[in-house]
Amino acid sequence: LNIYFFFFPSQTVTGNFANVIHGLNANHLTDQVIQRSKRMILDTLGVGLLGTSTEVCHKVTQYSKIYSSDISSTIWGHLDFRLPPLYAAFVNGVAVHSMDFDDTWHPATHPSGAVLPAVIALSEAFPQKKKISGLDLLLAFNVGIEVQGRLLRFSSEARNIPKRFHPPTVVGTMGSAAACAKLLALDRLKCKNTLAIAASYAGAPLANAATQTKPLHVGNAAKHGLEAACLASQGLQGNKQILDMESGIGAFYTDYNPQTLPTLQSYPWLLDQQDVAIKRFPAHLGTHWVADAASSVRKKLVESSDNLLPLDKIEKIILKVPEVKYVNRPSPTSEHEARHSFQFVACSALVNGSMSVQSFASENVHQPALRELLCKTQLEHPPDNTPSFDSLYCEVSVTLRDGNTISDRCDTFYGHWRKPLKKEDLEKKFQSNASSVLPAEATEGIIETVYNLENVEDCSVLSTFLSGRSARALSEKRHAQSNIVGFG
Repeated sequence: LNIYFFFFPSQTVTGNFANVIHGLNANHLTDQVIQRSKRMILDTLGVGLLGTSTEVCHKVTQYSKIYSSDISSTIWGHLDFRLPPLYAAFVNGVAVHSMDFDDTWHPATHPSGAVLPAVIALSEAFPQKKKISGLDLLLAFNVGIEVQGRLLRFSSEARNIPKRFHPPTVVGTMGSAAACAKLLALDRLKCKNTLAIAASYAGAPLANAATQTKPLHVGNAAKHGLEAACLASQGLQGNKQILDMESGIGAFYTDYNPQTLPTLQSYPWLLDQQDVAIKRFPAHLGTHWVADAASSVRKKLVESSDNLLPLDKIEKIILKVPEVKYVNRPSPTSEHEARHSFQFVACSALVNGSMSVQSFASENVHQPALRELLCKTQLEHPPDNTPSFDSLYCEVSVTLRDGNTISDRCDTFYGHWRKPLKKEDLEKKFQSNASSVLPAEATEGIIETVYNLENVEDCSVLSTFLSGRSARALSEKRHAQSNIVGFG
């Protein structure tokens, strides 16, 4: 196969990807892709804004202050602090994943956090005379999402929850690079080089899951993709067959099988075929099945106990979940470990009835009642419960001292792509997240701008709101732009 590609370089998968990245335009976007991606953008901005308040985000923000540049981009939620685009993409990317609250796709990755911080930061770096429209931003964002989805389908093992490396560090870096190459309007050769350079930035071990380092994976994907596109724009070259070779992106998969993309005529976007999962609480996606099942069990338990959980009557708790080692944490001691613990989320939902941002605060992680239940909790891994976000299920069974067992099962939690959040619930999540950082005017301005993004003439209005600036002067400008359609 590689020999064939050597003699016919125009037929390589890498060349094909470069052609598609270069050739896609706003007319290829479908209404559904635009609507789904706007939901993703709004949700990602909200979790990123909330994430600016986390300890890990504070640490990387302080670290990044050592850099300075004449060109600067917004740090979300900061009125008077800006950074060079690379480091703005890094900090904002870390913020998005700092609480594991960002969207998730299948095959498994967090698609938006690697791309959106990069394209927003890059859009601010363009000269004032070359405004980046909302449609430009939507197109670049969707190119970045599409490249990730296509790369994930080159491996059947990618369909399962990962074991060795964190997917956003591989496909996210490549998606960020593709999105930035699109926004920079790079030619085909430079798109190839962008992908080649980005591949050398890719990869991070999954051993750092449930630590403060995991959010860096998404920050680095955003930063490195942007850096790859900028280096390619300067003429830096890499292997022109990076997507074709086992020693290229194939190095991350044992069953790598690259395929060319569909033709540009009536291009079929993967986001058209499958939506993303949007989380209701900040934890590993697998725990969301557990939370819904445990909440249902709790309702049954309290019906016969005057609405109080009969803690002293519970003998054992069995969770039937897929075997995912890094989410098997019987006694988590930190918020990051708790976010990656089937056991913690099940017991927290049993004790408190539901999960929220506050569920992972230190005082709640160490609740005595919850700790008591953790000691009674066991995992089982039924052979039919495959570790795939598309097919896994969770069954929670609580056995009482009198021998009775109360059980419930969740096959699809609310927020999964098969059961997407209603618009009002998505907005509530965004408002709750963003309002912890921004004034109400800026929060409402982001919602209005994102919902109208394909008609916005200058997407710098979004960065203005993200910084928390008072934007009354922009309100009229935004309304004036609302009737303008068609940017390319």
